[in-house]
Amino acid sequence: MITRIIGLMSNVKNKLTLLTALLILSFLSGYSCSTYKITVGDKTIYGINYDSWFSQPRIWFETNGYGAAFTGANYQGGNDLTPHSGMNEYGLSFGTLATPTPDKEKSFENRKIIQSRSKYLKDILHSCKNIKEVKAFIEEYDHSKLSNDVFIYTDKSGKYLIVEPYEIISGNEDKYVLANFCPSTINDLNSIKQQRYVNGAAFLKSKIDTSLAFCTALSDTMHVCRKKIGDGTLLTSILDLNKGIVHLYFYHDYKHMVLFNLKEELSKGNHSYEIVSLFPANIEYQKFIAFQTPLNNNKIDYFLRICFTLFVFSFLFFVTSYFRNTKIAFANYKLLLAALSLCLAYYMFTLATEMGIFYFPSPYKNYKFGLIDVASFLPFIMVLLIFPLLIINRKVFKLNLWNTFSKFLFTVNSITYLILIVLFSYWGFYNIFNQQ
Repeated sequence: MITRIIGLMSNVKNKLTLLTALLILSFLSGYSCSTYKITVGDKTIYGINYDSWFSQPRIWFETNGYGAAFTGANYQGGNDLTPHSGMNEYGLSFGTLATPTPDKEKSFENRKIIQSRSKYLKDILHSCKNIKEVKAFIEEYDHSKLSNDVFIYTDKSGKYLIVEPYEIISGNEDKYVLANFCPSTINDLNSIKQQRYVNGAAFLKSKIDTSLAFCTALSDTMHVCRKKIGDGTLLTSILDLNKGIVHLYFYHDYKHMVLFNLKEELSKGNHSYEIVSLFPANIEYQKFIAFQTPLNNNKIDYFLRICFTLFVFSFLFFVTSYFRNTKIAFANYKLLLAALSLCLAYYMFTLATEMGIFYFPSPYKNYKFGLIDVASFLPFIMVLLIFPLLIINRKVFKLNLWNTFSKFLFTVNSITYLILIVLFSYWGFYNIFNQQ
């Protein structure tokens, strides 16, 4: 019996590990990024704010095919570091914005399958010189599989291409701003409420300029810095598509900049840099790194998985135990423990997969109201219940009202509740003021 339980727990852990990884990557590919392109005369600038909770961004240079520079911070759908943005030697650039995209039944039949997201994105810059060639390249592939992302490609002529899972939109305006939404689904851009987009559009309303000072100010006004931890824009790239110059700013600090000349870097062959090492110490970044979550602390990650397993088992056990003997003393509390275990099992899974809970104001509100919003009140419910539960736990032991295993499981749950309350407090879940 014990062997079977251990085997079951192992299977649950393996499946949860895989699902957790996939969901984390889905949610963290740049949830609140913003981007723009400006063309004045024969000069085009492309800028993008990469907003992410990944902590080790890199810039790297590849010489195979058309030489290109890429920036990124996570591995998404492959073993290679996945580029979030980039520019090649012909002045073709791209950027990625994580965006809820429409679900459709159709797909593109008789097209190539994208085997590796990383390779696909890099191959476009390694083999295309301009927007026309990008469009032809993408139309060879079933790009509908890259859901929940919108890509923007810009060449040095000022032309751009918006690539959604089911739509490709071409444009040639002298200025263009985009955030986390699908342009094909928006009838009125004035209805967009994302503040970073609103700020960027307002900034460009009466004036456009391609100077570094102007574009840095534009990137600054579109950046994100959340009050709770100071997290937000991890990396800002301002790309001069005509001169092949990369301007980098790290962790929404626009006083320090690192410049790369693409031609000079490509002459050195394939190489990369850790972006953190290129900049002076950043107080907000250090605070972000010190803040421990399941994303950057394996012990917390494993603890949440153990809690998930414990609460699933406790739900099944206490429900079964209650219906086997409803007349036993304090039997109704077994039903309470079962209900609480079910809710907490869902919440543990949510904490392991929705990083926004740790960084956004409490109680957490998802971009679209759902069960997660309701579950975010569980930390407060735990505080209200903890002392009555501890008193009942003591009485059950003292009066020997339940069998040995029931008492043991109740006690293990009580200890776990206390640890979780400490973690909830550390994560600021009870701090409902001064977080906006």
